[in-house]
Amino acid sequence: MTIVYIGLGSNIGDRVGNIQRALAILKGKKPFSLLRVSSLYRTAPVGYEAQEWFANAVAEGETSLAPSALLELLQSIEKEMGRDTPFKWGPRNIDLDLLLYGNRIIHEANLTVPHPLADQRRFVMEPLAELAPEGMHPTTGTTFREILKQLGTNQFVERMENPS
Repeated sequence: MTIVYIGLGSNIGDRVGNIQRALAILKGKKPFSLLRVSSLYRTAPVGYEAQEWFANAVAEGETSLAPSALLELLQSIEKEMGRDTPFKWGPRNIDLDLLLYGNRIIHEANLTVPHPLADQRRFVMEPLAELAPEGMHPTTGTTFREILKQLGTNQFVERMENPS
């Protein structure tokens, strides 16, 4: 079994409800075990800024699925939930990203792990550092806490105290 981290995000409709639904679906998929979920965070959009703000979280899980099979599972959940993204970084009701697969570094045609932008995105590193502050980024060898500290505060991210 391998420990994995999955980023979740939503900025269409019931953002929190969309993340909760994705987690409920993921929890029922075998051979995947949902271990922990970070707090929910309200975050400013990155890339394409003329859209609604996001709710984001990170889930820690354990699986025996190969990385490509886990990616297919995540994409099937997005499809089941009716994800439609008209353009890159555009609005979406759900986004599930495979951030880390153990300490492996993977470069395949449709999959790069660690997620290539994770260490540049506060909305990923804040919840990831909450779950595993001393976890190491496989490429940089830097802890998640240190990466978060290096990112500073130029990207707006705040914990949602009452997310429901």
